[in-house]
Amino acid sequence: MRFAARRTLHVSSLDKVFFDDAGITKGDVMRYYARVAPLLLPLLADRPLILKRYPNGIGGPSFFQQNAGRHPDGVRVAAVETEDRKRAERIIGGDLLTLLYTVQLGTIAVHPWQSRLPTIEFADYSTIDLDPGKNVPFARVVELAERIRDELEQLQLKSALKTSGSRGLHIVLPLPARTSYARSAALAETVAARVAAKNADLATLERSLQRRPKGTIYVDAKQNARGKSVASAYSVRERAGAPVSAPLRWSDLRPTLRIDDFTIATMPQRLDSVGDLWGEALERRNTTRAIDRALTGE
Repeated sequence: MRFAARRTLHVSSLDKVFFDDAGITKGDVMRYYARVAPLLLPLLADRPLILKRYPNGIGGPSFFQQNAGRHPDGVRVAAVETEDRKRAERIIGGDLLTLLYTVQLGTIAVHPWQSRLPTIEFADYSTIDLDPGKNVPFARVVELAERIRDELEQLQLKSALKTSGSRGLHIVLPLPARTSYARSAALAETVAARVAAKNADLATLERSLQRRPKGTIYVDAKQNARGKSVASAYSVRERAGAPVSAPLRWSDLRPTLRIDDFTIATMPQRLDSVGDLWGEALERRNTTRAIDRALTGE
């Protein structure tokens, strides 16, 4: 596989099936990522990537990889300070060769950090993940998201919405420059607490499935720490049918909305229709003043 500046990447086993139910192969995943690269790569630029590798597809064993390890020429890596304050080489997103190399390794979903080099200590956005239990209909997730939208409007906070590509929805709050991870986490947790207090019939802060009130949705604000990640917009997910984490307009929320409306097969046509909803939404950053008001309850 050839790239600009005479760079090449050796790929193999493109016919290996990654999704048995749909017959989707490693090559299909690579072609999808090449197709959405103009929208996806800017989201990944300068961000360390966390790999979850499925060498034999989603039906086989998987494992996480953080260190870059041995890699071909052209794959971007950089030394990043880890949680124990040591420096280790990480794969850094932002170019197609590097992205496709991760797929060659068996990585399906793209999990970037929420900050970029060289400002790695500052978060670009804060994420709230709506995580339903197994028996909670997706229509309930949609209903909760609509209530969160109303809460954010009351707080005068700007937000972006996407499917998780799994079972829920992600709500992202774009942050002003040089926002600390501590402040990012505090904002998400403040919003989550307000939502749970006002919507006990739908929302809970209880992570444990066994202890959650029946029929509720976990409002997860705990992914906003240095080194943690959430699946990127436009990322394929490791689920039957190869669903994609799809950006939405708030007006797209409706009881009939389904996660499997957005897959590796349907997303290119959707992008032709709606364009880059995610990139546009992330450009509308919240102000320091709005975040101050939300945190202090004024």
